[in-house]
Amino acid sequence: MTRRHPDTLLAEVERDASALAALTDLDSDAAASWLADLSAEFSLGAAALDAGPHFPHTNLARLRSAGLLSLTVPRALGGCEATLAQALRVVRAIARGEPSTALIFVMQCLYHLRLQANPNWPAALKERVARDAVEYGALINSLRVEPELGSPSRGGLPATIGRRDGERWILNGRKLYCTGSPGLTWLAVWGRTDEDSPRVGTWLVHRDSPGVRIGAPWNHLGMRATGSHEVIFENVEVPLEHAVDLQPPGPANGMAPATALWMNVLLPAIYDGVARAARDWFVQWAASRVPSGLDAPLASLDSFQQNLGRIDALLLTNRVLLDAGAAGAVPAGEAQAIKYLVSRNAIDAVEIALEASSNPGLSRDNPLERHYRDVLCARIHTPQNDTVLGNLGRAAFATHATILSNVSEGTPS
Repeated sequence: MTRRHPDTLLAEVERDASALAALTDLDSDAAASWLADLSAEFSLGAAALDAGPHFPHTNLARLRSAGLLSLTVPRALGGCEATLAQALRVVRAIARGEPSTALIFVMQCLYHLRLQANPNWPAALKERVARDAVEYGALINSLRVEPELGSPSRGGLPATIGRRDGERWILNGRKLYCTGSPGLTWLAVWGRTDEDSPRVGTWLVHRDSPGVRIGAPWNHLGMRATGSHEVIFENVEVPLEHAVDLQPPGPANGMAPATALWMNVLLPAIYDGVARAARDWFVQWAASRVPSGLDAPLASLDSFQQNLGRIDALLLTNRVLLDAGAAGAVPAGEAQAIKYLVSRNAIDAVEIALEASSNPGLSRDNPLERHYRDVLCARIHTPQNDTVLGNLGRAAFATHATILSNVSEGTPS
């Protein structure tokens, strides 16, 4: 596949001994200090990655050398087997520095979490993918969205087709918004068979397979360094055992509650990190900006103090929500509200800073406009706002109907 990461990055990884020592206990002060340094380091290159846009090869190599690309791989296979709270801590740090890197990282964490819980994958194949992450820092992601279909979460059959040819499959199709595509080792491609009664499932494709190529480049308003290019598959040969979880099409079963919780915590945590980076810039700018007519910094004005108070109140709400979700204190049926609320608060916080800072905030010479472009991308991730609110509303009405039914039957509610 063209536009991929350098082959040297897939060689045996040279580990960073100091990072590994600091991260031995992800709940320790040493880990917190190392992660804070990582945020600062990543922030230094964020503007250049956005402007290119350039794929964050160096950032991912840093995570690879620290052993973080196997964060959710089970310990039995050599990974960290991190808890959700620990994964949240890492994602917050990466996102505050460079959010595109954080999104690629979150996709890696979520895939390995789902992979080990999926009984339909051959055990040997699951182990191979997991050990690739541990030993080489190999990245994997799901490739699902298609030009005609749109988001698979809305239903429909994929146009990507796997055709059985003896002891192999031949795969043809194209996928959009393939986050991390220049750096992926494994591409988990959602498609369907060409059988009279088609089945849908995943074809696990290695990046070096002939016929895999990058199509239209990612050219987005925000999160520009994610490398979410189109990927095209033309007569790609896939081993027979690499077609997994093939099932008749039907209503989407949805994610397991545990996986959904992780997604609804880690994805919005990226954009909370963006908002915190925007808040930090706003504070230093208002504290150092001294208009000639004021003879004092803007931070001395009550209006700026109130604006910062509004921002910090929104971010406090986010912190409480994310920590509650990570601690398992939010019911599974309400977890999607975390994504909705944290994303909305993050966008609102950056907009407050943007409005208060006026032209300097919109200047390409300052990072706030980049943070604004990035934070707006929070809305596009599944589950999207209309789905979240509809699900919550239907659940509330169903509960109300159950209570009324119980009352009418004389059953205690």
